[in-house]
Amino acid sequence: MERFQDISMLLGRVFLSLIFIVSGFNKITDYAGTQGYMESMGVPALMLPLVIILELFGGIAILIGFKTRIVAILFIGFNVISALLFHSDFGDQTQMTMFVKNIAIAGGFLMLFAHGAGAYSVDNHKYY
Repeated sequence: MERFQDISMLLGRVFLSLIFIVSGFNKITDYAGTQGYMESMGVPALMLPLVIILELFGGIAILIGFKTRIVAILFIGFNVISALLFHSDFGDQTQMTMFVKNIAIAGGFLMLFAHGAGAYSVDNHKYY
């Protein structure tokens, strides 16, 4: 059972990290469009490089299990704030779904914060 839990933690980190790594690259490739969208929602343009850094490097850190608890806390805040800023139009079903998705992802990061990265991670230096 322990081996299954170790593999589950690894797969959970992979699944959680992918959305942010892909999103970070997409923000780079459509920088102007992303910047315009953020500004239209009242978020200053100077935040975009910080978002990209968090998504790319934070996503990679989660993927490999490096400083997992610290990065998980950052992603919890990021997901809750993003949900409130960008997806709080509860009259729009798509935005409601995106809001709940962000909150669910924050829940996944809360689990990572509580339990750590697992055996297959840089944090635990266990390589089999």
